[in-house]
Formats: sequence, structure tokens, C-alpha cells
Amino acid sequence: MRRYGDGVKKLEKVVCNKCGRTLRVENGLLKEFCFSADAVFGYFSRKDGVSQHFDLCEDCYDEWTARFALAPEETEEQELL
Repeated sequence: MRRYGDGVKKLEKVVCNKCGRTLRVENGLLKEFCFSADAVFGYFSRKDGVSQHFDLCEDCYDEWTARFALAPEETEEQELL
């Protein structure tokens, strides 16, 4: 869950949707890993016309992906953004 400042699109707060922990934000910049997902449900889903967004801290992301039947594909990045 993200909260932005009034009037200005400056990031103020990010909270993990799973555990509720507040992630570190300084001067409008997120200072730790956060997995963000957007899902838009279209025809033939049980949620037609609904969109959802959620954020996960790194611990919750690791816990979630550890339960996958197939592990996420992993490669090493040469440059970090």
C-alpha cells in the first residue's frame, strides 16, 4: 500500500500488504526492496472489471515465492537501478 503527499506526487509511505510492516522511505524515495504488483481482471475471471495493487516487503516476497511449485527464474543483473 502506497501513500503519496497531498498536491505533490511525493511518496510518503509504503506498507507491506501481507505483514503490515512500514518500509523505509526517505525524501520520497523507497530505500529498501519492495515487490509491487498490479492485476487487472478481464473477461472470464471471477473479478471482471476489477483492478488490484499490492506491495510486499522482501521477507514476505521470499515467503510467498518459496511456496511456488516452480521456483521463479533467476538471473544476475549487471547494473542495478
